[in-house]
Amino acid sequence: MEENMNNEINMGIVKISDEVVGVIAGLATTEINGIVGMSASLVGGITQILTGKKNLSKGVKVSVGENNAAIDLFVVVEYGVRIPDVALKVQQNVKRAVESITGLEVSAVNIHVQNVMISKAEENDNIDIMEE
Repeated sequence: MEENMNNEINMGIVKISDEVVGVIAGLATTEINGIVGMSASLVGGITQILTGKKNLSKGVKVSVGENNAAIDLFVVVEYGVRIPDVALKVQQNVKRAVESITGLEVSAVNIHVQNVMISKAEENDNIDIMEE
C-alpha cells in the first residue's frame, strides 16, 4: 500500500487554488441556519455588479499553504440567533467540507460578524406595534 501512494505522489503536483477553497468555504457557510449571507468587500461588490456574475467566494479570505489552509469568513447573521452557536456550527461545517473535498488540513476558521439582519416578518411586526 505504501508503494502505491508514493507512485501517485511522484506523478506530479496537485495545487488547489485559494479561490476553489473559498467557494467551498462560502457554500458550507451558507448551509448553516442563522447565516443570512456573506459580506463582500467594496471591490468584490462592484465587480459582481459590473460582470453580473455571482461570486461564490465573496466574504471569504483564504490562505492556502502546502498542506493546510486558514480561512476568514465575513458573515451577516439573522437577528435573534445566538452568534457563538452559529459561529461554532459554521466553523465545524467549513472545516469538514474543506478537509473532505480538498484533503487540506484546515488550521483555522475565523468568523467575522459584519452585520445583523432583521427578517421582513419581524420588521412588519415592529411597525404594527409602533402604529398602535
